[in-house]
Amino acid sequence: MNAANQTTVTQFLLLGFQYHQILNPYLSFLFLVAFILTIFGNLLIIMLVAKSEALRSPMYFFLSHLSFSDILLSTTITPKMLDIVRSGGGFISVTDCITQLFFYSGTTTAECLLLTVMSYDRYLAICKPLHYNSIMNLTLQLCLATWPWVIGFLVALLLIVFVCHFKFCGPYIMDHYLCDLAPILELTCSDHSVLDIVDFILTIPFIIFPFFFITFTYVSIFLNILKISSSSGRKKAFSTCSSHLIVVSLYYGTLMNVYMIPSKIYSYNIKKLVSPLYTMGTPLLNPIIYSLRNQEIKIALNKCISFYIQKAKFGHLTHR
Repeated sequence: MNAANQTTVTQFLLLGFQYHQILNPYLSFLFLVAFILTIFGNLLIIMLVAKSEALRSPMYFFLSHLSFSDILLSTTITPKMLDIVRSGGGFISVTDCITQLFFYSGTTTAECLLLTVMSYDRYLAICKPLHYNSIMNLTLQLCLATWPWVIGFLVALLLIVFVCHFKFCGPYIMDHYLCDLAPILELTCSDHSVLDIVDFILTIPFIIFPFFFITFTYVSIFLNILKISSSSGRKKAFSTCSSHLIVVSLYYGTLMNVYMIPSKIYSYNIKKLVSPLYTMGTPLLNPIIYSLRNQEIKIALNKCISFYIQKAKFGHLTHR
């Protein structure tokens, strides 16, 4: 290598969506609105679960963790993404890039596992209703909610340990809007063959296995729903898991398109365009799907709104 190629890179240039420069102002506004709605919607879900006695069940406890995961994912990616899209590109230091990769990888892995936990909860509730309360006790709830976070960020830490030992000596231009592992590996001048194998192996327990486990649980759920004699009973049972199934389909559908379909079949630019569907789309849609299709959340929201309206009226009267 020549001397120029040995120069240590201290920052990367993220290109964003270079092929859509005319649309960048509109994309920037759209992403900003989506970010605000995502934070508001998921904070609302967390608040309702914390405040409402009617939502004190394992399903909503896990849902609040999913909402927190969505908030963390959005705040990790969107602020820098907005700056990049608005400016038509932007610099990020190598340290900040690796930090973003850590939180992005940890949160993504944790969300995959949380969706798996939620499917297991629905499986127990519908397929093992008589044993549900004894199996899904407080200890198991805390374990099932905690381990996705622990495992997710341990996996992210493993990736970061590898990446931190890499040298970046040019080029420094990253054709993406976030610091994902694949575009980072394209820029390193170190041998990353071991990390490639590790990354491939990690997709088995954290993407493939959860996907098949969720598929198995929902096949079992639907078979049990069909055995219910009354149509009202079938409708009620299906309504408790349909929202989660929609969320899983959206999240895993886009995630597997980006990370598991070879680039020869699915071009890199298309993958970059699809990525916002799970980095921004699912965090935005999760609270909307759950609130629109869940009667208990609607009731809790109406009670919460009524409470604060009454409180505001009472406060106004006492100050008159």
